[in-house]
Amino acid sequence: MGKRSIESANGRTARNGNNGERVTLKFLANHLELSPTTISVVISDSPLAATIAQKTKDRIWEAVREFNYRPNVFARYLHGKRTFCVAVLVPDIGDEFSASLISGIEKELAERGYFYFVVSHRGAPELIENSPDTLLDRGVEGMIFINTPLKRSLSVPVVAVSDITEAPDVSSIVIDNARAATLALKHLLKLGHKTIAVLRGPRGNGDSGDRWESLQKAASELGIVLAPKLTRELGKYPECNNTSMSDLGYQAAKELLQASHEFTALVAFNDGSAIGAIRAFRDAGLAVPDEISVVGFDDIEQAAFNIPRLTTIRQPLANMGELAARTLIKRIEQAGEKPREILVEPKLVVRESTAPPSAKQRVRTS
Repeated sequence: MGKRSIESANGRTARNGNNGERVTLKFLANHLELSPTTISVVISDSPLAATIAQKTKDRIWEAVREFNYRPNVFARYLHGKRTFCVAVLVPDIGDEFSASLISGIEKELAERGYFYFVVSHRGAPELIENSPDTLLDRGVEGMIFINTPLKRSLSVPVVAVSDITEAPDVSSIVIDNARAATLALKHLLKLGHKTIAVLRGPRGNGDSGDRWESLQKAASELGIVLAPKLTRELGKYPECNNTSMSDLGYQAAKELLQASHEFTALVAFNDGSAIGAIRAFRDAGLAVPDEISVVGFDDIEQAAFNIPRLTTIRQPLANMGELAARTLIKRIEQAGEKPREILVEPKLVVRESTAPPSAKQRVRTS
């Protein structure tokens, strides 16, 4: 049969026998003198592919590359009633916490041949309530909720990260906040800090309550008193989404200083609020860590480039995103797979924002 040349997506010339139009499964079948079903079984990695000779598989993949073939999503749906589409619901796609998670989600979905929609709702109740139904109308096979509430069951599998869902049958990817709290406080105690302030997460955030309870329990076990006057809350969810975490941390740290200077260290809810607090301390003439040590949480990229570089509790956000996507796909493709909670281990990363309290600090808090 006659063949023409077309420009492939990667810039190289690829042959096409379809008059410059999209290369179809039927075209590949004619070219290879194989049935469309055989080609579809190999490309979709169906279990039946194990029955096809390796030489035939190699010929198929060589033709796929040669003609820059892309499977037609609609055709895949008609063939198997599958859209290979999922949705991600997130308060704000722009913050580093969500962006890192989505990066991991995207990587895993791409490797598995899935597409995804993202809904950034900014905490708007109407969007949070209505978006799942809108996405179901578009044929998504599952959803990932990042720090987004869900109060009802859905007809597709759901995986939550930073879980604030109340719905049944949701698989949650959660950081071990108990371990994280112990790591942060033990580090400061080992350095010699005994009077420690805390920036609590916003009310309604997926990790706020658990992280605060974990800090209180770890403090009690270590003999540390977390005084109410040395704690500040970073607002209320979802209203807090109207400003950045750094700004929330800045304002909360200013309030702490107005109430008391009797602390030598601060544990912040996340890296954004820690970075904001450091700025507030510096604006008040207090050096970090010479006069106040600061510990963050998350280990976002900026943490390693802040001045000073931020000591923090790392949660592997990109890996957690990959895990969320992998868990969702497993639930979609394997009926009955419904892990309730998957615990992720945190790690202490020591950098420049923590140090032993100076003599000046010890006098100030004595």
